[in-house]
Amino acid sequence: MPTWSGILGEIQAEVAKGNPSAFDVVRRKYLAALAAHTKRNVILYATKWTQPGDHDPNLTSITEEDVQGLMEVVHGLPGKDLDLIIHSPGGSAEAAEAIVHYLRAKFDHIRVVVPHAAMSAATLVACAANEIVMGKQSSIGPVDPQYIIAGPAQGQLQAVPAQAILDQFDLAKQECRDPHLLGAWAPMLGQYGPALLMQCKNALKLAENLAAEWIRTWMLGATKGKKAAIKARSIAKALRDHKRFKSHARHISRDQARTIGLVVTDLEADQTFQDLVLSVFHATTLTFDIHAVKIIENHLGKAFVKVQRSVQIPFQMVPAPMMPPPVPPGGQMPPVGPSQAAASPAVSITDVISLRVPQGPGTGLNAIMGRWPGDETDEEVERALNELS
Repeated sequence: MPTWSGILGEIQAEVAKGNPSAFDVVRRKYLAALAAHTKRNVILYATKWTQPGDHDPNLTSITEEDVQGLMEVVHGLPGKDLDLIIHSPGGSAEAAEAIVHYLRAKFDHIRVVVPHAAMSAATLVACAANEIVMGKQSSIGPVDPQYIIAGPAQGQLQAVPAQAILDQFDLAKQECRDPHLLGAWAPMLGQYGPALLMQCKNALKLAENLAAEWIRTWMLGATKGKKAAIKARSIAKALRDHKRFKSHARHISRDQARTIGLVVTDLEADQTFQDLVLSVFHATTLTFDIHAVKIIENHLGKAFVKVQRSVQIPFQMVPAPMMPPPVPPGGQMPPVGPSQAAASPAVSITDVISLRVPQGPGTGLNAIMGRWPGDETDEEVERALNELS
């Protein structure tokens, strides 16, 4: 079975050949091989969320923009069967709903493949599949919604489960009957806005309703009538039960997912399929090491990629000139001793010109203009500025 180091070796071999697109070449090779093996369309939806680094969570979450990315990669795909490989921390339940509506309008049979983890709203998307393919290492997660509220420190924000907010408020109602406890509860209750409790209740109901509807419609399609509806509702309630999982970040294993009632297929059931899926996954995580934070891509090589770059502009710190002391009443300057004279030199008009920072290859405008890291002459910089003005 190909490992992370094995895929890295393939990429390094492409780099040694002088291939500037080594990461894309290897990743797309395995995506194409996977589609050839299954005779199904393949779409990869993966983000950098499990890898260390200062990446923006908004770029790795499920957002409304992802519908546009999926439109790009769905266009031109033949047939009505889809394998959707998901590696995501989740995000907006409303965006997940839009993604499901779009994909279900385009494909009749969808398998969601989880090579590592599909959490929160990504689990919701998996609930809209006909089946979920998971390996021994794979995880899904609870779908209970989270809210961002003020933390205990000034300016601090924290994600809090909606159910935890409701539970804490119910506890407060009971304990605040004792006047001695009211003072302890007041600061905590002060962080809750007037509409937050209803928002929590509505968000919990939305997550449960979406999961129940999708599971009943597609995952339990062979089970008809009231029995399917009851089972789907039971699965949805289990997935959004914060009291059961205690943490929104808890990982639900393949066996636990089956126990809950989800339709799960073993990734290892087809060894070639497993090898190809994990090769795609390893190649994707290696791609994330070169600025990409989200990749939506099909087996034909069409992709929608989000990139995050941190640009550092070097500059030279120039000390501010010392101002002469104010003239006292009477119009005479106070005497300046030797130490004062050394610390406070007189500043002339010509000294201001000397404060300009010389432009070198790694400073000033050169660092952000056409060449990188930059070696433009002063004439080229002046010409570029004139064109922009």
